[in-house]
Amino acid sequence: MSSQRKTKGKRSRQWRIFSLRELQLATNNFNYDNKLGEGGFGSVYWGQLWDGSQIAVKRLKSWSNKAEMEFSVEVEILARVRHQNLLTLRGYCAEGQERLIVYDYMINLSLLSHLHGPHSAECHLDWSRRMTIAVGAAEGIFYLHHYVTPHIIHRDIKASNVLLDGDFKAQVADFGFAKLIPDGATHVTTRVMGTLGYLAPEYAMLGKASESCDVYSFGILLLELASGKKPLEKLSSTIKRSITDWALPLVREGKFNELVDLRLNGKYVEEELKRVVLIGLICAHNQSEKRPTMLEVVELLKGDTEKFAALETHEMFKSSPGLEDNLDIISEEKEPKQEIENVRVLTTGN
Repeated sequence: MSSQRKTKGKRSRQWRIFSLRELQLATNNFNYDNKLGEGGFGSVYWGQLWDGSQIAVKRLKSWSNKAEMEFSVEVEILARVRHQNLLTLRGYCAEGQERLIVYDYMINLSLLSHLHGPHSAECHLDWSRRMTIAVGAAEGIFYLHHYVTPHIIHRDIKASNVLLDGDFKAQVADFGFAKLIPDGATHVTTRVMGTLGYLAPEYAMLGKASESCDVYSFGILLLELASGKKPLEKLSSTIKRSITDWALPLVREGKFNELVDLRLNGKYVEEELKRVVLIGLICAHNQSEKRPTMLEVVELLKGDTEKFAALETHEMFKSSPGLEDNLDIISEEKEPKQEIENVRVLTTGN
């Protein structure tokens, strides 16, 4: 892996190999007080290097072939990509059975922490910041799909994997599940990994992973960002309702004001809200061939009026019987049986 590479949107910077001793010193020997979060992978710790720079250190819980593979995939992919909306690799450490990945520390943690976590009541996310996050995350995913060779699918786009820097700009993180797509391939068939509520149907049921699966997940993320609602809402002990099932009927009735996050106190741009919601729903279409590409998503979010006019007249948004096939009410008894891992992002504590 080359430690320097020409980049898009971010100046190239060297990553390096850290010693275990250096990371022990930076994190106060992985002290509990330094812990930012924990998940199935292990834990993440805040640290400070000798030069004063702040880092986040992802420490795998225990060594295994599976953990080694995820570690190798994430380091390899992060070493290849450089973009202002993708989390930067600072380096890694592989000593004995210790596997650690070092990132830039994101002072505003994750989007999840602001929508549903410890910062949700403070409402730091005004409408302008939400739009900036939406566009930034879209551009980061677009870079993975269209600029990197071979193309990369993330496979775990969700609110906890969108980190926020000091200016609340988005950085897409956690590439442990990512896959490289060979030139000419439309998809890869793989074991299902990810988080219920964000999984495209063809991926959850058949293991068919493609760029379009990331588009689906991003659509759910857009709806979550606009509404402040979680991707899945529990209606009873056995039934969950997806965010698309809740949002689509309201869109068909033109009730966009009922879709917006109440914490915004009515302070949002109506046309932008409509744009975000419609893009989110078309991205989360159950039929993969009817979803846009991330290039089209970026253009729509940035205000392409011609494309948006066409989107507004899409049959999906017409109030007619028989169009409910895109709604997604999930019975817990019918959830896909493949192994699905809900791995929370390392640098967020969520």
